[in-house]
Amino acid sequence: MGVVSLMSGELIVPHDAPDDLIRAAGGVIVRRTDPGRVEVACIYREARQDWTFPKGKLDAGESFERAALREVWEETGMRCDIVRFVGTTNYTHRKGKPKIVAYYLMHVADGEFAPNEEVDELVWLEFGDVRQHLTWDRDRELFELVELMPEVRTLLS
Repeated sequence: MGVVSLMSGELIVPHDAPDDLIRAAGGVIVRRTDPGRVEVACIYREARQDWTFPKGKLDAGESFERAALREVWEETGMRCDIVRFVGTTNYTHRKGKPKIVAYYLMHVADGEFAPNEEVDELVWLEFGDVRQHLTWDRDRELFELVELMPEVRTLLS
């Protein structure tokens, strides 16, 4: 597919990307509860039988950042602020199409979760418990990038 890069704060997908590439975005939402204690939101989707991070497809003309904020709000009921870009996951969608998902580290500005059409449950997990809770290896690999971020290390100290 080529290299995906972040330029001027916006994720750029190369022009040689497959025509049927599904573009999506989401968030790894963190909150500090006590000094040295950080929690991360994980969602459960009954329809897919998985624990993951909130994400969804870009609307026409929408940036990855805008889509991430919108999808997080739609799936969790929480309005968030982006802290920084985390990275991407790439995989073949269940319908056989290539898919790229750009993720952003976020913190909650306001809102509260309520079950909806897409997400049945949201849990706040202690930082050290997140990886083993996630269903997909790609999400665990993404979370490893979050663990290395200086912004998160600051929250944990």
